[in-house]
Amino acid sequence: MRRSLLTLLLFGLFGAGVEAGDEIQIIAFVKDGQVHVSFKLVNGFTEDLWAAIHSGLPTTITYQIDLRRQAFPFDRTVASATVAASAQYDNLTCHHTLPRKVDGRGEERRITEDENGVRAWMTEFERLPLFSTDGLEANEEYYVRVRARTRPRTSWLFFWPWDRGASRGAARFTFVE
Repeated sequence: MRRSLLTLLLFGLFGAGVEAGDEIQIIAFVKDGQVHVSFKLVNGFTEDLWAAIHSGLPTTITYQIDLRRQAFPFDRTVASATVAASAQYDNLTCHHTLPRKVDGRGEERRITEDENGVRAWMTEFERLPLFSTDGLEANEEYYVRVRARTRPRTSWLFFWPWDRGASRGAARFTFVE
């Protein structure tokens, strides 16, 4: 899938990637003193995102995960984590290099030719132990909110200051000690 240089340069200004309408399915549960989070970005790969990957551009989907407590009148963030999944395609070897980081620390790195594997690597996460239960109050309601963004930015208009280009999802749970 080849694109012109002009098309690739315009990815940062227009185009489509992870969009505000894309759904994020989330499951959060507590086990062994940790809040584990599983999530999946549904329909997160567009043709333009694939074109960016196949052009050789390092492409990243960054997920901002917040553990929040419902409190009147404003919810408050208890803890935050960042998960970044990347793909870089090598046109010579036809392999995708797939690093994944949690809070800036390298977790895993894979190399594959399988495009379905690339999609799963960047959009599906299982049982990530992201938050400690220390400091959580028993029998209180919490929720995990996940927001996703792509880099290069492919769904924003110039310097739009609001959060239009992010997909969102949330899952609620009651912490029982």
